[in-house]
Formats: sequence, C-alpha cells, structure tokens
Amino acid sequence: MRTILRSIIGSTIFLLYPYLVYRGVQEGVVWFAPAVIASIYFYQAVKARTKRVRIQKTGIVITLFLGAIFFQDVMAKLIPIIIQLSLMLFFGKTLLRDKGPSLVERFAQLEFPVMPPVLSRYCRHLTIMWTGFFAFNIVTCIFLALFASVEWWAIFTGVLIFMLTAMLMIAEYIWRFFLFRRIELPREQIPGIKESAKAMLVNGRKIWLDVQAS
Repeated sequence: MRTILRSIIGSTIFLLYPYLVYRGVQEGVVWFAPAVIASIYFYQAVKARTKRVRIQKTGIVITLFLGAIFFQDVMAKLIPIIIQLSLMLFFGKTLLRDKGPSLVERFAQLEFPVMPPVLSRYCRHLTIMWTGFFAFNIVTCIFLALFASVEWWAIFTGVLIFMLTAMLMIAEYIWRFFLFRRIELPREQIPGIKESAKAMLVNGRKIWLDVQAS
C-alpha cells in the first residue's frame, strides 16, 4: 500500500510539473519545480536495486540541483526531455539482440503464456513504434524549450503529449483487434483495454524493475 501511495504521489507531481514550471516562471521561483523532482530522483537513487541505476539517478539529482541554481530557465524545461529520453531508452533497450524479448511482448506474455510468432513480431514492431514516438517527443520538447514561449512548452508537455499518447494507444488497440481476427485468434482470447490495463498495473512495476536491472 505504501509503494502504491508513493507511486501515485510521484506520478501526480510529474503530471503537474509543466504547470509548476509555468507558475514558477510567472512568480519568479522557477527553481522550485526542478528541486522537487530532484528530491524524487534522490529518493529513487537511495532505493535503487543496482549500482548502475543508483549512479544514473544520482547524476540526474546533481544536474538538476546545479541547474536549479545556475541555469534555472533551461533546467526547468529539461525534466520532460529526461522522462521521454528514459522511456525511449527503456523501450529501445529491449530491442537489442541480448536484451529481448521486446518490452511490449513482456506485457503481452502476461495474457498469452504461449506467444504465437506473429504476435511476437507485432509486439516488436509496436515497441519500435513507441521508441520512435518518444524520440519525436524529445526533439519537440527540445525545440519548444529553446525557441518557444513557456506557455507553448507547458501546453505540449502538460496536455498535448498525453493526448497524442492516448490517441496512439486507441489507434493501436483498434488495429490490434482487426489483426487478431485476421490471424484467427478466438474472440474470447482477445484482451480488452480493461484487462490489459489491469495486467499492466499489477505487473508493470516488476517488469520495469527487471528491464532496468538487465
């Protein structure tokens, strides 16, 4: 229960981060938001299971604190880039030859213990698609951080990026439904959004930690 509560609090702070930066710029305390996120990464560094992850988290903490002191405006806009970069590397890592199966397949295996080859290929292509999506977000976030106003940066990182993610998930689910029917997978074996979301919530943390430690 405590772990779930920490996850909810941390996720809420990250979701509100663009608004916190926007308000920080307006109120002249732009350093506050990066300092809060740095505290979260510091806690994660202390609790990290491996030395490599601990070093990575600590490096982010140091960068954020230094940036909050010396490069406030730039550093405040860096967090979404770090998040998207982490997701891109997390998905992309499982595409490497010795790091498989792909991340999407790891989740699919929760619902398909015996994975048909066609679904394994589909999961790999889907993992590639998400990796590319996060790469697109990184480029867009960098462009907005350097050349756009804080309002446009906040709108993209706090609203549009989640709308695009939702649209991509819905489009994939529709395509998945027709794909499964085309390969003659019984209708009752096609997991719905509710079932898939439940499997991700229950097992997502374990898969995340397993990939992170690999």
